[in-house]
Amino acid sequence: MARIIDISPPVETGIGVWPGDTEYRLSWVMRQEKGDPVTLAAIMTTPHLGAHADGPLHFLPGSPGVGGLDLEPFLGRCRVVDVTGCRKVDDEAVGEENFAGVERVLFKTGTFPDRKQWNFDFAWFDPEFLQKLVKTGVLLVGIDTPSVDPFDSTDFAAHRILMEAGVRNLEGLDLTGVEAGDYELIALPLPLVEADSSPVRAVLRTLD
Repeated sequence: MARIIDISPPVETGIGVWPGDTEYRLSWVMRQEKGDPVTLAAIMTTPHLGAHADGPLHFLPGSPGVGGLDLEPFLGRCRVVDVTGCRKVDDEAVGEENFAGVERVLFKTGTFPDRKQWNFDFAWFDPEFLQKLVKTGVLLVGIDTPSVDPFDSTDFAAHRILMEAGVRNLEGLDLTGVEAGDYELIALPLPLVEADSSPVRAVLRTLD
């Protein structure tokens, strides 16, 4: 029987966000213990929270919001590639992996293990490697770090390569304990029509 593996980090007070971005805040509008008829929360946060999908509007002015994206890239067979410990995902880190016929690929680096303790030295994609990966026909690329680019990037080359090619990206995944191999990915963004990004509830389903 197929197993479902949750690859979304818990969203809770104290979860790290990109420095300078809007932190996650939850407040209570109504509380039953105070005599209100229901318990009702309000949330203020960046859409780049935990596991999330970037939309083209994030870097390409005039592009549609994330709510207008085709959902096909976010649902279907995918491959998890284990490059644990690398700081740059490139040909050397990936080795002899064959991506022929692979439409969705997630990279496990293990370089951002604590979601409440911001780490600036997380893994990122080498642009030359990413350009070659895009040419294989992938629909989506994901990683277990806050960004496909290094923290101090000023040109955001990896983001631009993916977005200009129409390849979708997932960031902030939790691939702890996930073994390399093929799975079914389900990671649908919300229909946030005007937003540049959306949180996702990302899961893998085994192909047993």
